[in-house]
Amino acid sequence: DIQLFQAGLFPASFTRPKTAFTFAVLDDFLLDNLECGTSAMNYYSKIRRLTSSIFPLMVPDCYRELMRAARQWRQCKLYKWHGFAHKDDQSKDGDLALFCPACPQLGINLDLSTSTVAQPDDTPSWLMTRYLVMDGNFKAEHMHPVNPSDEVSLMDGLGFMVSDERYKSHLVIAQDNVQRSDCNNHWAVNQANTLRQRLEATSIGGCACAWHGCFVPHSMVDFQKGERSVHIASSHING
Repeated sequence: DIQLFQAGLFPASFTRPKTAFTFAVLDDFLLDNLECGTSAMNYYSKIRRLTSSIFPLMVPDCYRELMRAARQWRQCKLYKWHGFAHKDDQSKDGDLALFCPACPQLGINLDLSTSTVAQPDDTPSWLMTRYLVMDGNFKAEHMHPVNPSDEVSLMDGLGFMVSDERYKSHLVIAQDNVQRSDCNNHWAVNQANTLRQRLEATSIGGCACAWHGCFVPHSMVDFQKGERSVHIASSHING
């Protein structure tokens, strides 16, 4: 593996490597996926066309290998960007996501010696206060996976989403009262009473900076049946 990395190649398997992708290809795919919304299937079709423009279907199909290698490559880049590349520190919840650089954060852009506790007369309280808003997107639906055992999480709780085990434990013990809104077509409340058997999540929500709109790390949660208080409570507690 080390020899492949030194040659600028990322293996598709770490047990019996037979296929490898160059770092440049993986970087290009992540950039295309981010800026152009290019799917892995379309990107690999382009690679096959570049390899053989006349007979692209004769190029070996490594679509699944590209999917797996791209996920692992994205995770490696995140660890590098957040300072975990050359140290053995265990990453904690939300460590692989950035919060608003303008909002007050202890140890990052706020020193205790200049806080309102030390200088109550000189520093206005609003300058040291973090303002958050909570909202949801009720069109971000997610269906149940066909093979749940194949769904492997590489960043459970390390990014913006709340860790799966902690969130499920909260939903088990939390109580929620079903309410019906008098407003016409009120999605946030009425969707909570809708049964959607094929959907694992009917929407998504979380906390964000009220001033600049930056999402709070480890605060995003899935909604099973609309915007219920148990979902928002978990988002607020973990954020």
